[in-house]
Amino acid sequence: MAQLITRRHRLSRRALLRGLALPPLVSMFNDHGTAYAAPAGRTAPIETRFVYWFNGNGVPERYWIPTETGPSFSLSPCLRPLAPFRQQIHVLSGLDNSAATLPGPGNGHHNSMSALVSCTTFTGRGAGGISIDQAIAANIGGESRFRSLQLGVSQESFGESIQRNLSWSGYDRALPPEMIPSRLFDRLFGARQEGWLKRKRSILDAVRSDARELKGKLPAVDVRRLDEHLDSVRDLERAIAGLPPGYHKVDPPSFDGDMKDWPRIAKLQSDLLAQALITRQTRVASYMLTKCQGLARFPWLGYTAARHHDYTHQDGKAPGADGLDGQRILRDICRWHVEEFAYLLNRLKSTPEGDGTLLDNTLLLFVHEHAEANSHKNNGLAAILAGNAKGRIALGTHSKVTGTVGDLYLTLADGALDAGLGKFPTASRRMSEVLVSA
Repeated sequence: MAQLITRRHRLSRRALLRGLALPPLVSMFNDHGTAYAAPAGRTAPIETRFVYWFNGNGVPERYWIPTETGPSFSLSPCLRPLAPFRQQIHVLSGLDNSAATLPGPGNGHHNSMSALVSCTTFTGRGAGGISIDQAIAANIGGESRFRSLQLGVSQESFGESIQRNLSWSGYDRALPPEMIPSRLFDRLFGARQEGWLKRKRSILDAVRSDARELKGKLPAVDVRRLDEHLDSVRDLERAIAGLPPGYHKVDPPSFDGDMKDWPRIAKLQSDLLAQALITRQTRVASYMLTKCQGLARFPWLGYTAARHHDYTHQDGKAPGADGLDGQRILRDICRWHVEEFAYLLNRLKSTPEGDGTLLDNTLLLFVHEHAEANSHKNNGLAAILAGNAKGRIALGTHSKVTGTVGDLYLTLADGALDAGLGKFPTASRRMSEVLVSA
């Protein structure tokens, strides 16, 4: 429920502190918290956001897909980190990535990735069409500071463009993810001044006097929210400044080492994405935690004998391992992926917005380029929907569906996000089971 304050200083939702965007404050909304307040008694709807989340190399279905359907489903071993969000997710299985099976160049990963993001065949160089996040951004992202943001975490340089990029503005036109937190921070909050990385100064130094003046006009609840927001920005500054020197150096494809500070970078990128959504700098983002056909190792999980892609195949590839060992290791890797997704969900759920939370006004879609990783399977794909898109998504259930990835994308774009696409490759039906009402 929104906190009602009948007499207060009205604040524009676009208010800034010398260029620093503000979080959603009570003073920005109408008295019911259902819409932004605007001049002359008008209101503006709270924007719905969309996040397209990707992990590569597929899943071990026996450990990932719940055995039961409906609201009484049990969380599988891979999905257990989502237990606190059980009523904010919808697990899907049974999707057909149909464009991946059409004739064309490339291996199983190339074909599946192009089909996943754009529902078109691999060109030999990249995706054969616009990716779903960019199609949505073209229709709903125009009034934001950034029409869309592309984030990445894994800095491995193995692979071709189709393996290293999730977002595509069109045929063969990749939009590379930003993988360096300091660069993403600068995009969101402004270029750092001299001494920033030495922690001698903060970007907040320039807004402190304005912030004090603004606080004098705000109710206590907004003062607390503003203080929390400024503290979180400063915490991000410190965390980024504390990364080890050279963390941003990308090693050549032949390098046989381990990723540097991968879990630490993942959480920083999620924090930065949350800040971009909180301050309404974008409505659409893609998040590439791992690469398609990724070859990274996982020392923080204790798995360094083989690479991510190696563990997906029958013999496990690790010295002395067999297929069952590889499946169990892949289970643990996929559970870590889900832990990182849950971390972002928690950031959004903990942010009040209007009469609910930022998670209530966001739709997140978690996908992989394959179903069963070992066989490069393109039918029976699993996915996770999270958030509520203002009450339009059916939640707290597992559905085994029939239809294509394109069917799902078009249903979400037009049925939940009001993107008005009208059509998308391979889409021919509306997936009514994912919406509250069809």
